[in-house]
Amino acid sequence: MGLISFAAFTLLVAFIAWWSTRKTDEKSSDGYFLGGRSLTGPVIAGSLLLTNLSTEQIVGMNGVSFRDGLPIMAYEVVAAVAMVFTAFMLLPKYLKGGITTIPQFLEKRYGKSTKTIVSMLFLLGYAISMLPTVLYSGALAINSMFDIPEMIGMNPEPALWVTVWSIGIIGSIYAIFGGLKAVAVSDTVNAVGLIIGGSLIPIFGLMKIGDGNVFSGLKILTTALPEKFDIIGGPDSDVPFWTLFTGMIIVNFYYWGTNQAIIQRALGAKNLKEGQIGLLLAAFIKMLGPFIVVLPGIIAFYIFNGDLANADEAYPMVVKAVLPVAFIGFFAAVLFGAILSSFNSALNSSVTLFGLDFYKEYLNKGASEKQVVRAGKIFGIVLALFSMGIAPLLYGVQGGIFTYLQELNGTHSVPILAIIIVGIFSKRVSGKAANIAILFSVVTYLVTLYVIKPNISFLHLMGILFVLTIVIMFVVSQFAPRETDYSQEYTRQVDITPWKYLKPIGFSILAAVIGIYVYLS
Repeated sequence: MGLISFAAFTLLVAFIAWWSTRKTDEKSSDGYFLGGRSLTGPVIAGSLLLTNLSTEQIVGMNGVSFRDGLPIMAYEVVAAVAMVFTAFMLLPKYLKGGITTIPQFLEKRYGKSTKTIVSMLFLLGYAISMLPTVLYSGALAINSMFDIPEMIGMNPEPALWVTVWSIGIIGSIYAIFGGLKAVAVSDTVNAVGLIIGGSLIPIFGLMKIGDGNVFSGLKILTTALPEKFDIIGGPDSDVPFWTLFTGMIIVNFYYWGTNQAIIQRALGAKNLKEGQIGLLLAAFIKMLGPFIVVLPGIIAFYIFNGDLANADEAYPMVVKAVLPVAFIGFFAAVLFGAILSSFNSALNSSVTLFGLDFYKEYLNKGASEKQVVRAGKIFGIVLALFSMGIAPLLYGVQGGIFTYLQELNGTHSVPILAIIIVGIFSKRVSGKAANIAILFSVVTYLVTLYVIKPNISFLHLMGILFVLTIVIMFVVSQFAPRETDYSQEYTRQVDITPWKYLKPIGFSILAAVIGIYVYLS
């Protein structure tokens, strides 16, 4: 029954995606990479949420909450602040310039060399960290929920290889041959399912603890595990409280404002108004995220008495323990959709970056749009195969898959965010300054984190390095400034009239974030 409902829902999503994109011209770069700049607010919000809310998030964060409790919710709540900032400050600049990729903005601001360096950082980040962790965490969840190793008569690690490659092949078909609109539409359908299905897990979990009563279950849980509900993380926590004002800001502002795989959804908006609606709608829903990505981990700790060999297995194990058998197939299909969403979103963005920023720029300057799309698809296939080869090697990674991902992402998130922020709010900082700052940031972060290994949170390290990177940019520019002040031109590709409710909705979301921390502290 579970496998039948799994297959039925998965095929339904695929059909809806095909039906919605059958008339989109995906032979052009705008059609393939940006969905013909036709995305509306709800579609953007759904795609943003599901691209983010994948198994590395659901499995990984619940694994951290299993160990550490509530402080990890900062990644969810602070994200709302970052999305408000993007809607107010960054998206108007992006759409005004009519860009398809973040590196294209950097080329206009700093020059071709900066664009190339950042494109390479994005591609390395997707290939080494994002794509493999999505595949690994997704395969781990599917294997645990359906007992795949036992079903195929293999040990857990070899079975992981089978599942990783199965997911990778299906995700590649979506991303490489469907384009952004197919990805966004399937994301939206799956987002509805994930929010519904994801909400059922903590509800059924609390009912199990409270003998059928959700509120009794919550009372028992908070009474039995008060330390897990302390939102103010201590020095030994995965998220010490003061990191909210250092690296946590960097992580979220980079992810929601400059990460190609994320911001590409907003870049595909039919106008600025729809892009802002999508971002703020996603920000509102994001504040509810801890209910799905944090609470189940604490429930798992209670149910299994903290006794799991691998914390990353907390979520799939609690799903098996609390969800009625009739729902498991549907939820696995939704989770499978979430896996595909993050995988194919990152893959689609990688294809975009390669096609526009490398192939057309350096390999075939006279390439037609059809040739650019074709080259991007070939690169996507190679990248997908590479990621599928790496993913199973992450089995049992120290510190959990989510922490591993965030640590590694610091390599490129700090310098990219720094140069974009400086690029938008300054006129004289030069491309040479940006390139030197990027090199300094990447080398310093890797050496400090993996060689020196200081006794501080990697989030604090990111915050310190972010400030130093900006300082270096301004210092170098004193000796090597731009020849002329930077001025952005309006390409008029989309209407950039802001949403009339932007300010009241945006400030309400910021107030809600503060209220959450005040209430839970």
